[in-house]
Amino acid sequence: MIKKDNILKRKIKRAFRNRKNISGTTEKPRLTVFRSLNHMYAQLIDDSCGKTLASASTKSKELLDDIKNVKGKIEKAKLVGKLIAKKALEANLSSVVFDRGSYIYHGRVKALAEGAREGGLKF
Repeated sequence: MIKKDNILKRKIKRAFRNRKNISGTTEKPRLTVFRSLNHMYAQLIDDSCGKTLASASTKSKELLDDIKNVKGKIEKAKLVGKLIAKKALEANLSSVVFDRGSYIYHGRVKALAEGAREGGLKF
């Protein structure tokens, strides 16, 4: 049986392995994804000055009406991707670096990325 400490260590190791090649700049910020059991969160981060430029989640006030009409976590993640793309374009950011963290590019993470691409972001 795998202990919980080992699972967390492996997750952190995967995240660091992914992050060592990715960093955001002012012109091309990092699009970070966090996935909890019920919600999805996305942030645009400028690593050169350590600031969050924009953020979106399934808890965002802009999405409350849309989220109620949509069923399934994957569809909700796609809406979050479209919202973060809209906020990025308002901030004059058209291209980003995608940071999936320790998550596999599958399911909700993939849906968020596709929603961001549909919204107009390039990565």
